[in-house]
Amino acid sequence: MKIGIVCYPTYGGSGVIATELGKALAKNNHEVHFISYAQPFRLDIFDENIYYHEVIVKEYPLFVHPPYILSLAGKMVEVVQYQKLDILHVHYAVPHATAADLARQILRSKGIYIPIVTTLHGTDINLVGKDENFAPIITHAINVSDGVTAVSQSLKDNTLAFFPEVTNEITVIPNFIDLQRFSYKEKNHFKKAIAPNDEKIIAHASNFRKLKRVDNVVRIFAEINARVPSKLLLIGDGPERGKIEKLSRELGLDSEVKFLGKQDAIEELLAVCDLFLMPSETESFGLAALEAMACQVPVVSSNVEGLPEVNIHGVTGYTAPPNNVSEMAALSLLILENPETLAQFRHNALIQAQKFDIKNILPQYEQYYQHIVQKSKTQHPNA
Repeated sequence: MKIGIVCYPTYGGSGVIATELGKALAKNNHEVHFISYAQPFRLDIFDENIYYHEVIVKEYPLFVHPPYILSLAGKMVEVVQYQKLDILHVHYAVPHATAADLARQILRSKGIYIPIVTTLHGTDINLVGKDENFAPIITHAINVSDGVTAVSQSLKDNTLAFFPEVTNEITVIPNFIDLQRFSYKEKNHFKKAIAPNDEKIIAHASNFRKLKRVDNVVRIFAEINARVPSKLLLIGDGPERGKIEKLSRELGLDSEVKFLGKQDAIEELLAVCDLFLMPSETESFGLAALEAMACQVPVVSSNVEGLPEVNIHGVTGYTAPPNNVSEMAALSLLILENPETLAQFRHNALIQAQKFDIKNILPQYEQYYQHIVQKSKTQHPNA
């Protein structure tokens, strides 16, 4: 099958999932065409069956902001027409499904019908979708898609609650993990370099947006470190980093908190960790938590949206209400101060992560694509 994948190329969950899905499809002998304004950061275009098509956004004096959605739609038309794609898989209802709908209208005038699968990741629903100006656009984008998937049951429920005029069926296909890459590996020499006095190592990874509450990660860590000597690894980067660095200095933790920036080999860091913190205000799935669990790292997270579907309270870690720093710190200490609990939660985290192995999730996407393509052929036999 020839599959077009449209995603954001930036550091974040949706881009990672779209890229890893495309790579897995290519390994399974599908021809995969990525369409974006930059090469996705985890994509190696020298892999067999993978192609990258850059969307060039030109600036015009008429426009204050370059019209990306128009440039994207034009590139979709070109790739579908000349590469003879079977299906377009777009990640996010806006702007990608909206651009795909425009591209499909143009293609229909050429006698081509391209089925569109839209995957909802959360930002388009839980943040953008709450803006009344976007609500009718998102509703339309979902309803005109040939297929719609959501990465968690919570996200599906929120979509139907926020957008009562959505009539299209939504199928839950969860995010996934590549257990060949994300797994526990003995890194004692590396651990000793980070924690020379056998301190516990705690980690957080995100794009440092406000909703990730990295400030609370530092506050939770401060309470943990007061009882258990620890080091905190902050992986990633983003708009809140300056504030977090200042907070770490104010709390006297600058020697215990390590800002590591964006890392490609995040699994190397997770392999030496004892606990992962994720106190997000909103989280449709929690891919970073799943990556930690695959490396046998227990998780203490907020209990919002899709997180409890990934991090099972009292089994793989603990969950607590968002912004409850003291409770998350107390739950963290229950794990870190009890070696038996830590060992059991490490084991449980891996068992849970195995349910989301890409080997289990990839066939769900392949079957879904086949279903959508066959349905579109039945409904549009002359295209």
